Amino acid sequence: MEKLRLFRRSKNLEYEIDEFLGKLSESAILFKLAVKTYLREGCTDEFNEKLSEVNSLESSADVLRRRIENELYTHTLIPESRGDVLGLIETLDDVLNFFEGALWAIHIERPDIPPEFRPGFKKLTSMVVSSVDSLVLAARAFFHSPLAVNDYNHKVLLFEKEADKISSRLKQEIFGSDLDLAHKMHLRDFVEHIDNVADWAEDVADRLAIYAIKRMA
Repeated sequence: MEKLRLFRRSKNLEYEIDEFLGKLSESAILFKLAVKTYLREGCTDEFNEKLSEVNSLESSADVLRRRIENELYTHTLIPESRGDVLGLIETLDDVLNFFEGALWAIHIERPDIPPEFRPGFKKLTSMVVSSVDSLVLAARAFFHSPLAVNDYNHKVLLFEKEADKISSRLKQEIFGSDLDLAHKMHLRDFVEHIDNVADWAEDVADRLAIYAIKRMA
């Protein structure tokens, strides 16, 4: 089947959206590396470097988002899908904001994560990043091959469910430990900071499924 391209009249817009999705994908990689570094060494220069890179990606993604919005309105491109494209870009940008926010929280609050809980945090982070990776693939498919969106969305949902399982198990282990209550609550907050990324990815995937159905109608 011929690909149902959305931007036959604007290669520039297509490139900008592709670049935007690339920044989200890159931020997911950096987030995973930053958390891994923190679990291993704490808030080191390497961690701060990754945080700075995510900050830079978030800022440049915001610039791209505004360009995309301006081009969609100024040139009245794809009027029947414009609202869906804008909504998708904005909610994807929120995913990047979640990455940045979680890393800033770690940088500011410096949570003391005991060694026995670090594997759980690492597994949770990997699952969350996998959900976002699949979401980026689903978003790319929406613009070029909407029939494939559901395949990638299915993976987003699977990874999100696994992240929830890991998150619940990790919180149970934390609250079943001998740590004082304040420490337990602090660690719980960071479990949720990370898990929230996958929850939001699932929400975006749900919206994307509707957008794709409308495109193929």
